[in-house]
Amino acid sequence: MLDPLASQISYLNRVKAQSEVLIPVLNRLRKELGTDRANELVYGALRDWSRKTFAEVGSKKEGSGFEKWSAMDEELAALTGNDIEYETLREDSDALDLNVTNCKFAQFFKEHGEPELGAILTCEVDHHMTAVSQQEVHLDIDKTIMKGDKLCDFRYKFFRTDTSDA
Repeated sequence: MLDPLASQISYLNRVKAQSEVLIPVLNRLRKELGTDRANELVYGALRDWSRKTFAEVGSKKEGSGFEKWSAMDEELAALTGNDIEYETLREDSDALDLNVTNCKFAQFFKEHGEPELGAILTCEVDHHMTAVSQQEVHLDIDKTIMKGDKLCDFRYKFFRTDTSDA
């Protein structure tokens, strides 16, 4: 399985390439099976693939659950570069609160009429990465640009078992 974080290609360009195949396949399945059934099958398969992929990537990382999440988060941030703009509201040993104010992923998927597909391929990745933390990182997101909000409100809470960095 390929590590989506071990790449020289930006995450946005990888997602665009995936979408070049996924959108036509999804549209064909919608015609053949109906929109609800096609979405259920494809979205379920993509969620399963993403969970499994990020779990495997995380299992290869060293350290505590928090350290694994942190390493993956840094790698993803490097791959997203300027494709996501955000402001940090809080950053300390207990929490990280971010507001994403501009997202090129959301722009791309809105232009293609596929915000739900975009949410699965991009937004849900953050939850799959927090799952690797073994309960040491919790994430709440109530608003997303992908779903039409003006910002994404990422609220991380940390429950570290290893406090050497705190």
